[in-house]
Amino acid sequence: MKNTIFIVLFLTLFSSVFAQTDETIKVGIFADMTGQTASFGVSTLSGIKMAADEINAKGGINGRKIELILEDNQGLPENTKTVVQKLIKEKKVHALLGEVLSTNSLAAAPIAQAAKIPMISPSSTNPRVTKVGDYIFRTCFIDDFQGEAMAKFAFETLKMRRIALLTDFNSDYAKGLSESFATTFTRLGGRIISQKTYFQGDEDYSQQLLAIKKTNPQAIYLTGYYNSVGVIAKQARAMKITAPILGGDGWDSPSLFELSGNSLNNSYITDHFSLESPNEKVKKFSTDYKNLYGLDADGFAALAYDAMYVLADSVQRAKSTESQKLREAIATTKNFDGVTGKITINNSRNADKPVVILKLQNPNFIYHSTIQ
Repeated sequence: MKNTIFIVLFLTLFSSVFAQTDETIKVGIFADMTGQTASFGVSTLSGIKMAADEINAKGGINGRKIELILEDNQGLPENTKTVVQKLIKEKKVHALLGEVLSTNSLAAAPIAQAAKIPMISPSSTNPRVTKVGDYIFRTCFIDDFQGEAMAKFAFETLKMRRIALLTDFNSDYAKGLSESFATTFTRLGGRIISQKTYFQGDEDYSQQLLAIKKTNPQAIYLTGYYNSVGVIAKQARAMKITAPILGGDGWDSPSLFELSGNSLNNSYITDHFSLESPNEKVKKFSTDYKNLYGLDADGFAALAYDAMYVLADSVQRAKSTESQKLREAIATTKNFDGVTGKITINNSRNADKPVVILKLQNPNFIYHSTIQ
């Protein structure tokens, strides 16, 4: 049922991509629409398209309409390289938006950099992404900040001192997040008492969980994506592991609770966005998104919405889609008022912005606090 919904949304969104003309601003989108993390791709495309439709309804940018050109990479880095080359060489896009998974953004970034096509990742948090070159940007915070924020929250607010790590071995995102968390947690005086890895897509995690259980941690910091996290959490509870499970923005998906049931109740994650924010801009975005798609917006939809608007604002300020001028305009983005917070692109081409802590209670992500 879940995959059917994703495919229907994908076809609906894709069918309304604008007709191609020489006068449009061509924005290439590469995302996982049909793979293991398709929830991320659907949310990302939904947010981008919503923003582009709003901009086009107001006349576009400097008299030019936005044209979205989508390529499905199925969540795989090798496919990412192929579709990004296609977007640049065949479709002649002016800019790229993507990806969610840091591994895929790292596959795309060298290609965009070599072609001097500005690329904005809405939600890849691994620090190495923007280090590829001066045409690569992001509008989300990085793992260093996200991991540090959760480590401080665990140590100072939850008063935890002994934590186990469980990390997706093949994910640059997961490894970076675990490293940042461990560095900060130990610096504060906590101990990492067990470090285990897993492979996304595995069905049995009992070996890793049994080893962790023997160390009796106060919490497990589980880094990876919702499709594995939900299964791992369920197996952990079946093995009578009762410790809270902590994580990052990769958990943010409507599918998480379908996989985990109540296994993640009273757990916490770091994220970019909360539906419970009192901010009027967030309230309007959330209402409009629900009316348009019939679903609550998640953090990835909000990040993608902001990324499209940051790109549009940059095109307007550059008064051009010429690559160097557009790159310079993106790089000078300051205090852009987005639904995920005020966005300033710093000298490392990363976004300075806050992180929110959310508490999980099936089926809700409940706002807890904001860390600047």
